[in-house]
Amino acid sequence: MCVLSEVALTQLKAVSTATLTTALFKRGFRNTFLQGPQRLSDGENMVGPAYTLRYIPSREDVDTLDVFRDPSNPQRRAVEACPMGSVFVVDSYRDPRAASLGGILAARLQVLGCAGIVSDGGYRDSPDIAALSIPSYHIRPSPPTNLTRHHAVGVNEPIACGGVGIYPGDIMVGDNEGVVCVPASLINTVATEAFEITVFEDFVQELVNAGASTFGLYPPTDPTTLEKFTEWRKYNGR
Repeated sequence: MCVLSEVALTQLKAVSTATLTTALFKRGFRNTFLQGPQRLSDGENMVGPAYTLRYIPSREDVDTLDVFRDPSNPQRRAVEACPMGSVFVVDSYRDPRAASLGGILAARLQVLGCAGIVSDGGYRDSPDIAALSIPSYHIRPSPPTNLTRHHAVGVNEPIACGGVGIYPGDIMVGDNEGVVCVPASLINTVATEAFEITVFEDFVQELVNAGASTFGLYPPTDPTTLEKFTEWRKYNGR
């Protein structure tokens, strides 16, 4: 498993999830973008290794308010154990009818230094969570307590979130469009490639805004395009 380098972290802060999905597609990965979760408030990119919580459907004889008195409750234990810099990813089996978590737990994750929160369910206290500085993604607001639908069973194990298989330590990258899961073993090479694509697309965007045709430019089938790009990059310090 690769470790996320400082260089890769900086690169991933500057690329879009759209670009990352292209870089992953080139390597044969088609299902990396989480379907459903949307950011509560716009901001800088979220980047960090996945730390996971898994729910199954709740049952009335098991899931009562008394479960929160137990310090070993998986939801509370997972929150308190989430490592600094990690992204807390919740498998709510795409059911937003009850909260994956609420404002107090989100605030606790922020204080612990987590890099973000992602769920394919919903959050209660969503206006409060949106006001926090921690990047947060869910499907929609959901005020009912998690116990009405969800039973927490697994901490930091492989999960599904938004239809994507996620393993602990995979790198989660989120922007204002959504979230991508990048396999940990590929992260440093994918980060570099996505960063290079971004620089080239910035060059293309500048020319298109100035009236250039995309033919021969994007993709760069005209031999002079890459020559112009090299000059542009040098001039702009990119």
